Amino acid sequence: MKYIFLVLFLALELIAGIVKSPLISVDEQNSIATIEIDKIDVGMSGFISHKIAQDHTVILKNIVVTNYDEQSKVATLKMSPYDALKNNALPSGKWSVKVGDEAILAFGYTRGILISPNEEIYHRITRSVKDLQWVHPDIFATILSFNGHPTPLREDFTKLSIAASVGLVFIYLEKKLFTIDAKSFKILTITEAQLNQDSTKLPFYTRIEEIEAAWWGEGSDELESYEPYYYELLTEANPNNKELQNIVKNFKPKVSE
Repeated sequence: MKYIFLVLFLALELIAGIVKSPLISVDEQNSIATIEIDKIDVGMSGFISHKIAQDHTVILKNIVVTNYDEQSKVATLKMSPYDALKNNALPSGKWSVKVGDEAILAFGYTRGILISPNEEIYHRITRSVKDLQWVHPDIFATILSFNGHPTPLREDFTKLSIAASVGLVFIYLEKKLFTIDAKSFKILTITEAQLNQDSTKLPFYTRIEEIEAAWWGEGSDELESYEPYYYELLTEANPNNKELQNIVKNFKPKVSE
């Protein structure tokens, strides 16, 4: 138990705290902005805040860190439409992103969800960390059932992030814990977590007995294997992650899979 606590403490320490920094350049045509910052992880997501009046701000764009130059201390941000709050009854402004607007990253990193193969692993990990507010996987299972996806898709994690204000996704795979930004699905850390896995519940541990399935379409089939599928999701979102590539290369599927 102490080992797991240490593992998660170190993982969370690397990504703890909201990061705020003013934009130093903006290229709206290519949807790119930059900030100057001492340290940041590629894959962190957030948004751009624009001041419209004294004590009044508006969120203009989603952002994801796509590159960080350690020598110049400059991080490149990819901008996209902000979709976390939608209300057709509210008026929309014509503000544009400007130099000096504030980039806010790692927002929501105090709330996370754990995708685990069974109940024992779920409880051992979540009970070892008190500083993180855990969102129960039953909520995710309910979202999947509403979407008709017994097999969770990348878009389902995005919807979970918006609906439950989840900033981090943790996935337990083969005695390793992957810490992932919920919106970008980029891997932030990979840490060892030596726990015995004597059973596997598909698509992950949840108290929901059955996830409703759509008649057709991606995600409508029952998930048949745990590790291979989540490795596939991670690989699609992190094609250049060398550590992940080595892990997948050495992965040996169980006979049942």
